[in-house]
Amino acid sequence: MKLKRFFFLSLLIWMSLVLSSFFWNYTAASKEQERVALESAKTVFNYINITRLWNTQHAAVYVPITKNTPPNPYLKNPNKNIKVNDDLTLTQINPAYMIQQIADIAMEENGVQFHFTSLTPINPINRPTELEATVLKEFQTGLKEKGMFISKEGHQYYFYMAPIYTDESCFNCHKMHDLLDHNIGGGISVTSSYIMKIPFMALLLGHIIIGLVGGVVIFLATQKLKSAYRIIQEQATIDSLTGIPNRRIFSERIITEFKHHLRDKQPLSIIMCDIDYFKRFNDTYGHLAGDQCLTTVAQIIQKSLKRPVDFCARYGGEEFIILLPETDQQGAKHFAEIIRQKIEALKIPNENAIPYKIVTISLGVATVNESTPISSYEKLIHQADKALYMAKEQGRNQVQTFNN
Repeated sequence: MKLKRFFFLSLLIWMSLVLSSFFWNYTAASKEQERVALESAKTVFNYINITRLWNTQHAAVYVPITKNTPPNPYLKNPNKNIKVNDDLTLTQINPAYMIQQIADIAMEENGVQFHFTSLTPINPINRPTELEATVLKEFQTGLKEKGMFISKEGHQYYFYMAPIYTDESCFNCHKMHDLLDHNIGGGISVTSSYIMKIPFMALLLGHIIIGLVGGVVIFLATQKLKSAYRIIQEQATIDSLTGIPNRRIFSERIITEFKHHLRDKQPLSIIMCDIDYFKRFNDTYGHLAGDQCLTTVAQIIQKSLKRPVDFCARYGGEEFIILLPETDQQGAKHFAEIIRQKIEALKIPNENAIPYKIVTISLGVATVNESTPISSYEKLIHQADKALYMAKEQGRNQVQTFNN
C-alpha cells in the first residue's frame, strides 16, 4: 500500500514538473515571439522614419510626374510642379506622400503595412484608424511607443506605432497651429502578418513523450522497490536456513488464530517439535551436516501441512512449532505422529543417538477448546512445551499430549 502511494505521489510530482516545464517553455516562447515581433516592427519604423528625415532635410524633393505619381493635390506650394521640358515635368514629394507610396510598395511586395498619420491630417488618406487615434492620444500623455498583437478578419497581426516629432521643416506643409502639442506631429504605424510561430505541437508532443518516459521509469523503479521490499519482507519473516517462517511471524500468527478461537469457539492446537540429540549430531558430523538436517526436517514438516490455515515455523535452534486451527487434540496428535514417522523413515544416521542411532524427533501437543478454556496464547505455548518435555523424559522419538 505504501509503494502504491509512493508510485502515485511520484507520478503526480513528475507530471506536475512536466506541466510546469511545458507552461514555462510556452510562456518563454510567447515572450520571444512578442520580442521578435516588436524588434522587427521597430526596425521597419526606424527605416521609414530615416527615409522621412532624409526628405525633410531637403527643402524640396522632386520626382517625374507619372501615372502612379501624380501631383499631390493637398500640397499648397506655388513651386510644387517644375516643367523641365516638353517631355518632363517634376512634382514635389513631401514626406507624407513619399511614405504613402513606399507603403503601397511594401504592402504589395512583403505584406507589411505602415501608415503615416496624425489627429489633424491634411490628406484624408492619412486619417487615423480608431486604434491609431487612441494611440496618438496616448502619445500626448507621454507614451513612447505601442506594440500589441491584434486580430483582423480571423488573422493575427502585430501592430506597432511610435510618434513623429516636429521640426521647422514640417512648417513647409503644415501651419503652426495644425501641429499637436508636445512637438508630436503624428505617428507611423507598422502592421505585420509575419509573426514568429510558436512550436506548440512540438512543445506539447515533446513534453508528452518526456512525461510518458518519466512515468515508465517511475513505474519500473516502483516495481524494483516492490521486489526489493518483498525480498526484505521475506528475509524478515522467513528463516534463511530452513526456508520456512521464523519465530517472529509465528508470534504474529498465533495472536490472530487465538482471537479467531475466542470468537468462533473452535479448537486450536499447537505441536512443538525438537530434534533428538541434535547437539551430538553436530559434534559427530559437523555444522554443515547439522544445517542440512535442520533443513530436511523443516521441509518434511512444511510439506505435511494439508490446509491453507495450517502453519509451521522454526521456533529456535533445533525446535519447530506447528499451528493447527480448528483441530482438536486427537487430530493434532495424529498429525504429530505422522510427522514423527516420516522423520524416522528417513533413517538419517546419528550414531550417538541411543538407542535408535538415527535422527528422530520428539513432539508435544496442546489444545484449547470450550471444555478446556485458556486465557492466553502464551499459556497454550507453555502447555505444548511441557508436553514436549514429557516426550523427552519418557525416551524421546514419541508424541505426548498435555492433559489438565
